[in-house]
Amino acid sequence: MAGCSSATASTVDLATPLVMPEPVPTPAVAPVVLSGDPAPLDPKGMVRKEVMDRAMAALDIHHRKIPQRDRMYLVDFKVHSAEPRLYEVDLLAGTVTAMRTSHGRGSDPEHTGVPRAFSNTPESFMSSVGSYVTAGPNWGPQQGPNVLLDGLEYSNDKARERAIIVHGADYADPDFLEREGKLGRSYGCFSVAHADLPGLRERMGEGRLLFAFS
Repeated sequence: MAGCSSATASTVDLATPLVMPEPVPTPAVAPVVLSGDPAPLDPKGMVRKEVMDRAMAALDIHHRKIPQRDRMYLVDFKVHSAEPRLYEVDLLAGTVTAMRTSHGRGSDPEHTGVPRAFSNTPESFMSSVGSYVTAGPNWGPQQGPNVLLDGLEYSNDKARERAIIVHGADYADPDFLEREGKLGRSYGCFSVAHADLPGLRERMGEGRLLFAFS
């Protein structure tokens, strides 16, 4: 099983692979139903159009497994890790909030800041692209608070087996970025700054789309 790493120094961003505990049971969540005409999405044009279009299509394709339609989350891996590339899209108000997230070390072995390859293979330490559904908040002995993910496509359907989650990491914090000029790499997880995680974890919840693309 591959998990994510913890970086404590600028030259090291790897650690023992994560061993995932059993998921914490979460109560059933009633779907959010939209009423009326939604506001225009992304009026400031923060998200690349192809990514937004594909994510909207994914909402329809996987509608039976993604009951929540108030928010969705997009990751554009063509963007350098020094820049915000994890987008929270408010499907009601149309607004977009951006934050930084890491990619897998196997996707960027030379640590350029941009992933070049993707894989769903266990122990590849690569990021996986495609549609995920958030499976609720969880807590692990190594990474602490996190959000579980289930992959919905052939490109990421081993997310649980690979322990691909959303969690906080030192190598995604602003001081690491300031020192290194880019984020550290994970073992494939969507690692975010510790300050971003609590609110993100609550808002992601269960049953929302996370769509990663390059």
